[in-house]
Amino acid sequence: MSAPSEHVAHHFPDLPTQAHAARLGMWLFLATEILLFAGLFTAYALYRMLYPSAFHGASQLIETSMGALNTAVLITSSLTVALAYHFSRESRGKLAAALLGITLLLGLVFLMVKYVEYSHHFHEGHLPGRFYRYPGLTVPGASMFWTMYFLMTGLHGIHVVAGMGVLAWLAVGSWRGSYGGAYTSPIEVGGMYWHLVDLVWIFLFPLLYLI
Repeated sequence: MSAPSEHVAHHFPDLPTQAHAARLGMWLFLATEILLFAGLFTAYALYRMLYPSAFHGASQLIETSMGALNTAVLITSSLTVALAYHFSRESRGKLAAALLGITLLLGLVFLMVKYVEYSHHFHEGHLPGRFYRYPGLTVPGASMFWTMYFLMTGLHGIHVVAGMGVLAWLAVGSWRGSYGGAYTSPIEVGGMYWHLVDLVWIFLFPLLYLI
């Protein structure tokens, strides 16, 4: 593995300063992501107050067990990515890469479960806006629930795919021995992003599946 000094960009005096800057930059980025989803959560709360009966009835059409399964999958993936960072710091790159690979598999499981859910909703006519055609719930505001559902879960799914791309790149680098010892900030900030993806789902699950 290369000496830590070889990983220091020319505009940083040393590796700890570079790692601190990367960490700070990621925290600022995560703050903007939180603001994005906070706006969606606020819109959801507003429409739920406007159409309480519709939102209650529509939420009964969602399979809670699917959401619970995906919650368990993402929580487990947070553990595996945290372990990957731990073993990377111990310069056990191949073990860290394997754990990142497991995280990727869990992310794929999450997406497959969402695909099954989406397929069911499309078949039943649980669709947003003017595309809504489910005859079993015709109260005003039902289509708005599905608009918010697909908007929030779809945007979250895009973040899952983006996170998987980052983790795949980190897994390859870790397998090749690019990270380890004092130089683990790429895995750290990548893990921070993945934890945000998990955290957002922790809020989406009760809002859409339980309340």
